[in-house]
Amino acid sequence: MPIDNLNLDKQLLVTSKNLIKKLDNWNINYKIFSHAPVMSVQEAKLIQNKLFGFDKDKGHIKNLYLRDKRKNNILLVAHQDASIDLKLLAKIIKMERLSFGSPDRLMENLGVLPGAVSPFAMINGANKDVSLFLDNSLKSFRKIYAHPLENDKTLEISIDQLEMFFEKYCHTLKIEALLARIWCDLFPVRQRKRRLSIQMT
Repeated sequence: MPIDNLNLDKQLLVTSKNLIKKLDNWNINYKIFSHAPVMSVQEAKLIQNKLFGFDKDKGHIKNLYLRDKRKNNILLVAHQDASIDLKLLAKIIKMERLSFGSPDRLMENLGVLPGAVSPFAMINGANKDVSLFLDNSLKSFRKIYAHPLENDKTLEISIDQLEMFFEKYCHTLKIEALLARIWCDLFPVRQRKRRLSIQMT
């Protein structure tokens, strides 16, 4: 289902337009691409090479909005080809019984509709006590690609500039402690090595 941009601005805590303004005000470097709305990794893959070009140093991501049995909210960010076992992931991040959050809770806690989830949604989610986990393997990429709260645009941004974004919004919201636990190893070493070997072929 395509995102209704007319309704989106009314529902979002921070809109895509306002996010871009904040990035500019914070002197964060990025490049923005417009494209047809994409709802999944599979749809995104159809436009990636044409829009961004093929480069092994470019990291395309998947973003999962999850909840645990205690109703804690989690945003997981990993490489788009990562195979994610929720039971194993729960053990790694020390939470119990992970499941996917509903579209209504997604909007309530991250301010985005399905298909538009990205690390930038933490500009809304941090105030809602959403826990953010990014897989450490993403640091091996020169650039990553993420939606700016709408799924008909994608931002190209370097890891250091993405971290600057985290620092800026955490400082603004006075939650600097969040920065210490953003990056972590989300996958077993065996799976990580296998995924990296696939990328290099």
